[in-house]
Amino acid sequence: MAVGIRLKFEGLDAATFDKANALVDAPNNPPDGCIFHSSGPIEGGYGVIDFWESREHFDRFAQEKIGPIMGQLGIEGRPDVKEFPVHEYFKP
Repeated sequence: MAVGIRLKFEGLDAATFDKANALVDAPNNPPDGCIFHSSGPIEGGYGVIDFWESREHFDRFAQEKIGPIMGQLGIEGRPDVKEFPVHEYFKP
């Protein structure tokens, strides 16, 4: 079952997020199980809303990519992560 994942990175700015995004290089190396990704500035930081084939896909990506990249860039703390069920989605 697909899941939505909302992440809030407190104190993160667009320039640092862009550095992390460049290291992930999702357009050229899409994460396994990622259906849709979006991000943008939010009050006090940066936010992400993703849709994944399963929570396991997201957790694996977070452990193998997001965590190490955050460490490499010196980003401290963990993002606030909320999961929500996806009833349906479509790709136009």
